[in-house]
Amino acid sequence: MDDYEKYAMGMMIVFGALIVGAMMTVNLVAYDKAGFLFALGAAIVAWFSAFAVLLDKPRVYGALIAIAIGLVAASIGAYVT
Repeated sequence: MDDYEKYAMGMMIVFGALIVGAMMTVNLVAYDKAGFLFALGAAIVAWFSAFAVLLDKPRVYGALIAIAIGLVAASIGAYVT
């Protein structure tokens, strides 16, 4: 495995499983469907951004991470309100 593959695997694990997974759990416990769906969308987008790293597409990676950050903010906003 080269450096790009290690970085992509780490990114899939950290974003998908730990950070966004915890947000999905919090929204499920709070019965907040919109917040859960935003968090799920953020997890999926962050997971797909790993493929942009593997294919060496930095602009696509940046755009996907920006979308994921927006979805995380929307999930937090839905949970807070």
